[in-house]
Amino acid sequence: MTWSRALKDAARSGLTIERTKLTPLIAIRGSVGVALVIGLCLWRGDPALAVSSAFGAFSSGIVTFQRSMRPRPVLALAVAGALAVSTFLGYLAAAHLLAFVLLLAGWTFLAGMAWAIGPVAGLAGTQTVAIMLVTVTLPTSVLGALQHAALIFVGGVVQAALIVLFPVRPWGVQRDALADALAAEADYARRLRQDPVAPFDPAPLMDARIASAVTPRQARRRPVQLHGPRGLAERVRPVLASLADPVVGAPLEGPERDRARDLLGAAATVLDAVAFAVRHAKPVRLPPEAMAVLEVPATGPMLHGAARRSAYRLISLLADAVELTDEPVEATRPTTEAERGHLLRPSVPRLVPVALRSLHRETRWTSHVFRHALRVAAVAAAGYLLGTALPFGHGYWAPLASVMVMRPDFAQTYSRGVARFSGTLVGVAVAGGLMALAHPGLYVSAGLAVVCVGLMYLLMRTGFSVTSACVTAYVVFLLGIAGAGWQQTVQERVVLTLLGGLLAMLSYALFPAWETPRLRDRLAEWLAANGHYALAVYDLYATPAERRPRQIRDALLDARAARAAWEETEARAEKEPVRHRGLSPASAKAAGAALATMGRVTMILEVHLPERDADASPGATAFAFELRSSLEEATEAVRERGEVNWSALRAVWERWDAEDESRGVALRAADLLVDALDDLAEALSREPERAESAAGDTAGDTARGTEGNGGG
Repeated sequence: MTWSRALKDAARSGLTIERTKLTPLIAIRGSVGVALVIGLCLWRGDPALAVSSAFGAFSSGIVTFQRSMRPRPVLALAVAGALAVSTFLGYLAAAHLLAFVLLLAGWTFLAGMAWAIGPVAGLAGTQTVAIMLVTVTLPTSVLGALQHAALIFVGGVVQAALIVLFPVRPWGVQRDALADALAAEADYARRLRQDPVAPFDPAPLMDARIASAVTPRQARRRPVQLHGPRGLAERVRPVLASLADPVVGAPLEGPERDRARDLLGAAATVLDAVAFAVRHAKPVRLPPEAMAVLEVPATGPMLHGAARRSAYRLISLLADAVELTDEPVEATRPTTEAERGHLLRPSVPRLVPVALRSLHRETRWTSHVFRHALRVAAVAAAGYLLGTALPFGHGYWAPLASVMVMRPDFAQTYSRGVARFSGTLVGVAVAGGLMALAHPGLYVSAGLAVVCVGLMYLLMRTGFSVTSACVTAYVVFLLGIAGAGWQQTVQERVVLTLLGGLLAMLSYALFPAWETPRLRDRLAEWLAANGHYALAVYDLYATPAERRPRQIRDALLDARAARAAWEETEARAEKEPVRHRGLSPASAKAAGAALATMGRVTMILEVHLPERDADASPGATAFAFELRSSLEEATEAVRERGEVNWSALRAVWERWDAEDESRGVALRAADLLVDALDDLAEALSREPERAESAAGDTAGDTARGTEGNGGG
C-alpha cells in the first residue's frame, strides 16, 4: 500500500461515525459524578481547583466505559489512584523545566508500556499522562499538590460509589459476551444450511471465555445463568460443523441432507432463544416448531454413521443449554463449588506479578509495544518543549494531543490524529462561539461542561472525532470557569492540537513498528499451534486408552490465540504503507484460509474421538508420527522463506488409505488435513504477481476454502 492510499484510508477511518447502541443511564451516572466534584469545589469557592479536580472524575468515568471484565468500581478506583500519583509527582517537578521533562518522558514511557498488559491498562496510562500535563499548569505548594491529588482520587471514589449505589445492568458485559457467542453460533448454524463449510470466527467464543473468568469474590455472586451455557457453547460449535460437513457428516444431497438442514435451523432457533434469555436475564422461550424438529422422528429420513452421532449429541447439548439457562438468575452456588467450577481471574494484588511478566516479555527492541513506548515518550517531551517555547499559553496542549492519539499501530495513530484535529475544530467552534455570544457565568459554564461530559459518555462508541469534539468543548467551558478568554482558547487549541497531531504522525513515519515483516512469524506460530492441536487429537486415535482431554483443550486454546495474533497482525499490515517482504497480501489470505481449514478439520475430528476401549489405529499412529516430524521442518521453512513440502505426509496417508477399508472418520479427516496443508504450501510458493490473480480461486474453493474457520 502506498503512503497516499494509507493516509487516505486512515483519514476516512478517523472521520467515520458509527451507529451503535447508546447507554443513556450509564452516561447520566458518569456525568453526575463529574458534576458532584465540580460542584463541591465551586461550593468551596475555588474555581481553579474545580478545573483541575474535575479531571479525576472525568477520567475515572471514561475507563468504566471500556470493555473490561473487571468490576467497574475497581477500575474507577485504580485509575483514580494512578491519576493522583501522577498529579502529585507532576506538581513536585513542575517548577523545574528539566526535571519535569525528564519525569514526563519517564512516566510516558511507562504508560506506553502499559499496553503490554492490555488496552484498558494502556488507556489508563494515557489518562495519567494527560492529567499530569493538565493539572500542573496551576502553581501550588507541596501541601497544595497533596490536596489536588487527594481531590482527584475523590473523583474516582465518587464514580465508584455511584456505580455501587446505582448499578445499571449488573453483569451486563458478561451477559453480552456470552449472548454474542451464542448468537454467533446461531448465525453459523443458519449459514451451514446453505454452505456446509461456511466460515466461523471464534472471536465471540474467545471473548466469552475471557468474560467467564472471575475472581473468588465475583464467583460467589455470579448468576447461575452465566455459568453453564458457555461450556455448552464451546461444544455445540464443532458438532454443528461435523453434522454439516459433506465428507464427515451428512451427504451433500438427499434426504439426510434435508434432515441435517432441519436440525441446523432448529439449533439456530434454540441458540437465539438462549442468547436472548442470557442477555436480558429472562427464562428461555422456545417455539414449538423448533422443539418438534429436535425430536427423533419415528419415520422418515434418518441420519447414519458419524452424522447420526453428531445429531444425537447436538440434541442433547441444546437440551442442556436450555435447562441451564432456565435456572433462576438470582441463584448462586456455594463458595467452594463456585471456586472449583469457575475460571478464576487473579485479584488486583495478585495481578501485579502477572502485569510485570507481561511488561518483561515486551521489553525487547522488536516489540511494537516497546517501540511505541519509546516513541510516545520522545514525542511527549519534544511536544512539551515546543509548546512551552511557542508564544501561546497552555503549551501542554501539543503533547496532550500527541499522547491521546498515539497507539502501538500505524492505522490507529493516523486515523485518531485526523479525528482529533477535526473534532477539536468543531468543539472549539461550537463552545467558543457560545462563550462569545452568551458570556455564561461561573455556574452556567460548569453546567455546560457537565453537559459536554454527558454527551461524550453517551456518544463515546460512535467515533473518536465525536469524542474529541465533546472533550474540546468540555475543556473550553472548564477554562471559562477559571476565567480564560474564548478567543485565546480557540487559537491555542487549534494550533497546538495540529502541532501535537503532526508530531505523533511524524514519529511513526521516522520510527515505525511495522507489522508486515512479522507476517511469516505469526503464520509459523499459527501453523505450529494448529499442528499441535491436530497431533493431540490423532494421538488419541493412536492410543485410545490414554485419554487426555485437557491436552486437547489446551492445544485448542493455543491454536485460537495463535490465530487471533495472526489476524491482528494481518489486519494491521493491510493498512501499512509498506511493500510486502516475502509474503504478499494475496498469499497471506490464501495461507490463512488453508490454516483455517486445517483447524476446522481437526475440530470436526475431535467430535468423534474414540472410546477408551476402542482399538488403536496403526494408520493414525503413523500419520501422527510423520505429522510431528514434518511440522517442525515446515514451521522453520515458513519463517525462513523456504520451501514447504508435505509429500512425505501425503505418502503416509496414501498407505493408510490403501490398508484401511473402513474409511473411518480419522482417515477422511486426514485427507482433508493434507489437502489444507498442500494449499498452504501452494500459497507460500506463489510469485507475487501470480498471487493477486489466484487469490480469488483459493478463497472461492468451496471444498476446502473455509476462510475464517479454523483454530476452534
